[in-house]
Amino acid sequence: MQYDVIVIGSGPGGYVAAIRSAQLGLKTAIIEKYSVLGGTCLNVGCIPSKALLDSSEHFYNAQHSFAEHGIELENLKANLSQMITRKKGVIEKMNNGIAFLMKKNKITVYNGLGSFVDKNTVNVAKLDGTAEQITGKNIIIATGSKPTVLPFIPVDKKRVITSTEALNLQEIPKHLIVIGAGVIGAELGSVYARLGAKVSFVEFADSMIPTMDKTMGKELQKSIKKLGADFYLSHKVTGVVNNGDDVTVTAKNSKDEDVTITGDYVLVCIGRRPYTDGLNLEAAGLATDQRGKLEVDEHTLQTKVGGIYAIGDVIRGAMLAHKAEEEGVFVAETIAGQKPHINYNLIPGVVYTWPEVASVGQTEEELKAAGRAYKAGSFPFKALGRATASMDTDGLVKVLADKATDEILGVHIIGARAADMIAEAVVAMEYRASAEDISRMSHAHPTYTEAMKEACLAATENRALHA
Repeated sequence: MQYDVIVIGSGPGGYVAAIRSAQLGLKTAIIEKYSVLGGTCLNVGCIPSKALLDSSEHFYNAQHSFAEHGIELENLKANLSQMITRKKGVIEKMNNGIAFLMKKNKITVYNGLGSFVDKNTVNVAKLDGTAEQITGKNIIIATGSKPTVLPFIPVDKKRVITSTEALNLQEIPKHLIVIGAGVIGAELGSVYARLGAKVSFVEFADSMIPTMDKTMGKELQKSIKKLGADFYLSHKVTGVVNNGDDVTVTAKNSKDEDVTITGDYVLVCIGRRPYTDGLNLEAAGLATDQRGKLEVDEHTLQTKVGGIYAIGDVIRGAMLAHKAEEEGVFVAETIAGQKPHINYNLIPGVVYTWPEVASVGQTEEELKAAGRAYKAGSFPFKALGRATASMDTDGLVKVLADKATDEILGVHIIGARAADMIAEAVVAMEYRASAEDISRMSHAHPTYTEAMKEACLAATENRALHA
């Protein structure tokens, strides 16, 4: 079969690239090595983790705050198996939704492992044992990423697990040791902490979510500490031993002292690596760099081989589902002859703990390192009527603006609904708004977004109204 576009990988980047290609009138095929579409994000990542985060949040609230709301319960308990069942139902609905979109847009779906025969030909080793070769004028590599593991950490998927296994545990751990307090570690650690597990975070950096603004990491640690979690920051893991019924983690602290922690499960969350295994890139004239990524032209996202593009986790930049989606649309429109644009500085990052953390633009640390003159304004959620009414008072909004022009350079939010609130900041920064612009816009009362207005007031003239 001959196609205008062949997409390898059906995660958010891949299936969106396929849909946009089809919308633009291009004959499109998509190849997925597994039996269902959606990739890591839908099946073992973003969606299932959010399902469990929501379930654990409901349980925690029922246990700790319902009584104050006047809701009385008896014999409350966490049914983890039902939470997992509900999570699977959510995934199935989303799988079916993507399959429907493929049919709606007349995209041909191939289930099997795709590998290059040459730069225009892909062999599909199908799940039924047969194989088929298809050709395409343009090929988009969207094969995503896999959890990173270290050679001295024996991941057995039973006691020493990755995020994939953490989404399907059959019991609530007594003591879960999380190696890595970044986004994934923070999210999954908070799930089990809310369900009653003792959780210990072991992190090489000196703060949680170390790639984000330092204020966010400090505030998130305060909130998660209320769940009874322990933190071993600035600790380098030196070994992990599965003893059968428990696991021992050894580490070195900042003073080079040995530290030993024992729990019944160890969750390894030290990042993700680009996944290009089995693609036979060499046959297409391609190779990855030292980090396993494919190099692409910044203006087209085309690899060094004409007609082959790459998007998402297999290329440079943050490993975010929505970044991959933007790139999928970008490449489809580029192939169709349009001139699309992506502002990578304005792709937000979100941590779906509770409180949520969301960020866009530059951090305070980045501005300092660049020698940029800036001013900062912040506003706490505890001063919001809406947050007080809902008992969600942890967190703040922090706005960074240029000292001379007042243009917003970065917005960092930790608090209830931060994941949704960050969109206002993205829109403002896309149109190069000043902090004063936002401070003079009416924000409905009572809402969480009033904190954005107040933080901009604080950044503009240090005159927040309610703090």
